[in-house]
Amino acid sequence: MKKHFNLLREFSVPLLAGVVVALIWVNLAPEAYHRFNHAPMFGPLSFHFLTNEFFMVLFFGMAAAEITQSCVPGGDLHPLRKAVNPLLATLGGVVGPVLVYLGLNALIGTPSLSRGWGIPTATDIALAWLAASLVFGRRHPAISFLLLVAIADDAIGLAIIAVFYPDPLHPVAPQWLGLTLAGMGIAFLLRRGKAATYWPYLLIGGVLSWIGLFKAHVHPALALAFIVPFLPHPPREHKHLFEEDPRDLSPLASFEHEWKVVVDFGLFMFGLANAGVEFAAIGVATWLVLASLVIGKTGGIFGMGLLGKRLGYPLPSHVGKKELLLVGLIGGLGLTVALFVAGEAFTDPLIQGAAKMGALFSAGCGLLAIIAGRLMQVRRRP
Repeated sequence: MKKHFNLLREFSVPLLAGVVVALIWVNLAPEAYHRFNHAPMFGPLSFHFLTNEFFMVLFFGMAAAEITQSCVPGGDLHPLRKAVNPLLATLGGVVGPVLVYLGLNALIGTPSLSRGWGIPTATDIALAWLAASLVFGRRHPAISFLLLVAIADDAIGLAIIAVFYPDPLHPVAPQWLGLTLAGMGIAFLLRRGKAATYWPYLLIGGVLSWIGLFKAHVHPALALAFIVPFLPHPPREHKHLFEEDPRDLSPLASFEHEWKVVVDFGLFMFGLANAGVEFAAIGVATWLVLASLVIGKTGGIFGMGLLGKRLGYPLPSHVGKKELLLVGLIGGLGLTVALFVAGEAFTDPLIQGAAKMGALFSAGCGLLAIIAGRLMQVRRRP
């Protein structure tokens, strides 16, 4: 049974199943789907609100844990020189899609669509890992490079959501961010006091952070991103991204280990709540988002990765131009975070639906990468 659960998680089955169910449901019975998604379910709280405002707290908290572990000594982003090339590729993978989006919008779009520039900036880590495993095999150094880029651009994505996508219907109330700062202060004191479990960090620091962001009209799903970096962890990492070290019993490792299953399977809820887009919603925003992810991500990661190499910051072994190009293409898988940002960027249901459809179509980047890998005869390392 455990083996079957792990297979479901590794192949992102819960997320994909939620997306498929949402697409079928909304196109067969749109009124029933929207009623389920937005009608009060637990008191005044809807399924959509519970998923995006509460469950996604854990999702972004997990991303923050991976970023934190990558930055400590022994981590994949430490020391800085080791991280320069993937960070340059990350920069290309963020700036490239933004430039493509804004450039195409100037040609074929409208000013009302310009707010969607942040949608194609982040990569879906789980789906990128799955596609890369099928293209390169599980032991290829290109996978670690890709995951570093995905982790780093997700960190940038968190900042973009927090700064550029507050609730458009409610002005930011920055005074409430004092509660988030208080939560961080309590997390700092808990760390100084060597709290042996992550629970007080989440229940005190995390709750204060969530209330502060919610009241400030900054997306509360980011609450744990400000708290998780304070969780105690070993002074040195002994594992790579998404591996588990059985010797590490620190609060940070325990949080990641104990909640990862919940997050992986809870992504079914996210897919169900956010992927319900009617096919009739396809429009200009669809092609802006899709082109930005496919062209902007691929070109940005490829170009900046090569620039880093020329500046003296080498690519990993066995990663040449072909592999780097495929890494860029796989980086165009923007499903999860792109859906999330699309929901924050636009209030018009038609524009929002069209943008989300572009994010859904980006799943095709994985298929394109698999086909391209076979045509270019990229050597797999199983």
